[in-house]
Amino acid sequence: MKLAVGADHAGFDLASSLADWLRGLGHEVVQLGATSTERYDYPDASDLVACHILGGQADLGVLVCGTGIGVSIRANRYPGVRAAECTSTTMAELARGHNHANVLCLGSRILSPDEAKQITARFLESPEDPGDRHVKRVGKLDAERVC
Repeated sequence: MKLAVGADHAGFDLASSLADWLRGLGHEVVQLGATSTERYDYPDASDLVACHILGGQADLGVLVCGTGIGVSIRANRYPGVRAAECTSTTMAELARGHNHANVLCLGSRILSPDEAKQITARFLESPEDPGDRHVKRVGKLDAERVC
């Protein structure tokens, strides 16, 4: 699978560890965003991963910042990107199944490296549920709305 892994400075170490681990599992991984723990803004990392997903350069994405919140907020501004912050394997499975999430967001200050690996593994192995109720709702998530 082709994966885009992005991070800000707070998520750099965890994202690098995940990228290496994912490569070891046989995935094709491009690492985006911060290249060290020097300041790097999370919206920029989110933009890079979102563009890789929407441009077809990656099947799925993983974003890491301190909490996972900032990267999630930014990535979800792109129609067609469904970024889900997950703090458990159950959340990861349901995000993929029910919401057809295509970007996993993690918090380096929230999760241990082992927890992050378990959540990422569940996210990657979980299929999208093709049921009509989920497909209909995902269509609403992807639709541009004006108030």
